[in-house]
Amino acid sequence: MRKRLRKKLHVGEFQELGFAVRFRVTDNLSHDAFAAVVDAFISQAIEAHGLLCGGGGENPAWSVFVTRKERGSVTEEHRQAIERWLAACPEVNTVRIGPLVDAWYCA
Repeated sequence: MRKRLRKKLHVGEFQELGFAVRFRVTDNLSHDAFAAVVDAFISQAIEAHGLLCGGGGENPAWSVFVTRKERGSVTEEHRQAIERWLAACPEVNTVRIGPLVDAWYCA
């Protein structure tokens, strides 16, 4: 396969990795408090590291898929930074972070 086609299809050296994040907040957290946690997560954990996330949820659960804002792959360091941020958040009580997977061809 030619380089141009590999780039267009995001395969080979152009493969891009991402990971899933799921978290639950403490029971009985108000809607406004839940929204504040999600806003802080997006601004401090996601955007601060040059990442994007897509997905969502409702109080008390949130589920997203994380990728790089620019072309390229997330790294294990990105996963660890997100995990550390969630672990340090007192309103979050359950965190599941998936492995690095192909962001274009994961099922």
